[in-house]
Order: sequence, then C-alpha cells, then structure tokens
Amino acid sequence: MVIGVMGAMPDEIDQLCAGLSDVVKENYGGVTYHIGALAGKTVIACCAGMGKANAAATTQVLITKYGAEKIIFSGIAGNMTRKVTIGDVVIGKTVVYHDAELSMLCQNPPYLKEYAGDPAMIAAAEAACAEAGVHCLVGKIATGDRFVGDTATKNAIAAQCAPDCVEMEGAAVSQIAAKNEVPCVVLRAMSDDADEAGREKLVGTTFSIAGYIATATKIVAGLMARL
Repeated sequence: MVIGVMGAMPDEIDQLCAGLSDVVKENYGGVTYHIGALAGKTVIACCAGMGKANAAATTQVLITKYGAEKIIFSGIAGNMTRKVTIGDVVIGKTVVYHDAELSMLCQNPPYLKEYAGDPAMIAAAEAACAEAGVHCLVGKIATGDRFVGDTATKNAIAAQCAPDCVEMEGAAVSQIAAKNEVPCVVLRAMSDDADEAGREKLVGTTFSIAGYIATATKIVAGLMARL
C-alpha cells in the first residue's frame, strides 16, 4: 500500500519523515517528496506549502506520479467549537470551503459541495487518538485562503457553515482526492482559537508548533498501522 502524507509547513512533516526507514528524497514541482517505509507501508511524505493551490497541486502529484492509494493531511488548525480545546484533534468527517461559491464549484467533478472523509481512515484515526490518549472529535473542517485571526471573521465563518475548526488546505486536498476516487482523511490538532490571540500567537510572534506536531505525528503513525 502507498500512502501519501501531507502537511502545509515543514514542521508538520519533519517528525514523521524522521521516523521513516530507507528514505529517498525527490524534488518535483517545488516540493520535496520523502519516499520511505513505515508500519509496513510505502509512505510519500511532503510539505505542500500553505494554501489551497499548493495543497491541490501536491495532492495530484502524490496520486499521479507516486501512486498514492490513500491520502492523509495532518497539521494544525484554529478551534471553532467548545467541543474541543487546544491540543485536541479534529478528524474531518466532512470538509468544506468557507470562501468558495459552492453552487459553481460543484458543477465539475467530483460534483460536490462538501467532501467526506473515508470512514475506514476516520475509524483508524479515532483508534490512534485513543491509543495516544488524545481527545478527538469527528466533525467538520472549513478551509479558506486566509488565516482566521479575528473574532469578526471567526463569527462570520461560524454563521456560514458552523465548522469545528478552520484551516487553509483540507478541502482542496479532499476535493482532488475525491476527483481521483482516492480515500482521504484530514487531521487537525488545535493550536489556537482562531481569534486575535491566535493571530498574535501564530503570526505576530515566533511560535513553536513542535508540541502539537508531536501529537499529530503519533496519531498519523498509529493510523497507518491500522490501514
């Protein structure tokens, strides 16, 4: 089995790449792909870069060039619900855009306004979270090409689609995976509350996400072991 694992920032995949065996690196289209093995599977891990365009392009490369049979996107996100707190994980049961004209978007393959996480991968991620002692929520993730770091924007997105967290890549990954009929799941560790304090924490100052990524990396490894 070939599994593609993506993050938006180098920190989001570095710890996973360090755990791969027999690693070969290839540069393609401005992205470095780490090809190795973990839990008896071939793993292609990469940092796609931030935003929807980078995520979509890299997903297609993983599928077309590297033959990924399943896609996992792992990273951090802004919390939008009281059901979880900082450090908890949201597993994408559904993934949506909060900044797209959905009635037009769904006129082309895969003809969807929202994208569903693969049930088997969701179940594996839930089990991996339980094993790691991490509280998780299987819920809705919203994607847009904007860092959400103010209360007004947060409230507007909540009114529009009521997501459990907000980020910048997941729906693009899910759309391209669905278009290619490749199972996919998006995992997000909560790093902030998508408000002014979150902007100051992640944008205004130098901030280490190593603690959150250690959690996410452990869950991804546990997920893959169950596939």
